[in-house]
Amino acid sequence: MAIEVVNLTEADIPEAIEVIQRGFADDPYFKWVFNPATFNKQRNYGSLEARCRWGINNAIFQVARERDGNDSSSRVLGVSCWLPPHPAAEPESWYSWAQSWLLSFRQFLNNVRHNGRGGLNARRYWIWKDRQREAQSQIWDDPRGYYFCNIVAVSPEAQGKGIGKKLFQAVTDRADEEGVKCYLESSKEVPNVEIYRRMGFEMAKAMECRDGEEVCMVCLFLGGLVKSLVINVACSCIAWSEIQSPSVEERQARSYCCGAAFTANAAIDMQRDFILELNFGNLRNMIMNKVGGQYEH
Repeated sequence: MAIEVVNLTEADIPEAIEVIQRGFADDPYFKWVFNPATFNKQRNYGSLEARCRWGINNAIFQVARERDGNDSSSRVLGVSCWLPPHPAAEPESWYSWAQSWLLSFRQFLNNVRHNGRGGLNARRYWIWKDRQREAQSQIWDDPRGYYFCNIVAVSPEAQGKGIGKKLFQAVTDRADEEGVKCYLESSKEVPNVEIYRRMGFEMAKAMECRDGEEVCMVCLFLGGLVKSLVINVACSCIAWSEIQSPSVEERQARSYCCGAAFTANAAIDMQRDFILELNFGNLRNMIMNKVGGQYEH
C-alpha cells in the first residue's frame, strides 16, 4: 500500500471528516466536554466542514491517501492540521483576523441551523481554556512561536501502518530544518505517556481542569530535535525533555502514536469555534482593540 501526504482539497473534506469523527469516538476529552445524550453528529460535521474549508488557506491541512495506481480508487486514511508559528512580537494580520471571524460566523450559523451546540458543555470548555492559557503563559518562551498541531487522526483500520508518522513528519521535518518548536495535544495517558518517552519526550507540568467532581488533566511534554511541546488532556504530568532527537527506529516502532495518540487535537482546538456566538458588542470592542494594535486571537 503506497501512502502519500498531500494538501487537503475541498474534494477530500467528506472523507477527512469521517476519519476525524471516527478517531474521536472514544476520546477522553471529547467525552468530557460533550454530553453523549445530546451530541449531534450532523452539527459536528458542519462545524468540521467549516474548519476544513478555513484550513485549506489558513493552516497546514494535509491528508494521507492510499494510492494503488488508480486515482479514482484512492481514499483518505489520515488527516492532520497544523497552524504555522506566529512570532509573539508581531500583531495578527488583518487577513488572519478576518478569516477567524469568518470561521466563527460560519460556526454560529451552523449552531443556528442545528438549534444549539450539539451537546457541547461550554462551561467545561472555558474551564479548560482558562487553565490552558495559564499554562502557556508559564512555558511558552520562544518568541518565534510554535508549529501547533490541532489534529492528527488515522482511520482505526489503518493505524499501526506508519500513516500517522508520515503525517507527523511532513511538518516536524520542516520544523527541524527551521529550528522551530512544535506544540501538540493528546488526551490519553495510556499508552501515550510511554510512547512519548520512547520518542524522546519527557513530561513537564500538570494542569487540572475541574468541574465539580469531574476532572480533566492536561500534561505538557517537550522532546525531540524540534523541542516539540505537547499538551496531553486527561493525564496528570508535565515536563521539559532533553534536547535529543528520537532515533529513526523509535519513530518507526511508535508511528502508531502519531495517528492515534494525538487524536485529541481536533476536539480541543475546534471547541473554540463550536461555542462562539455572534455578539456585536464584543465584535465592536475587538475591532477597536484591533485598530489600537491590542487584539489577541
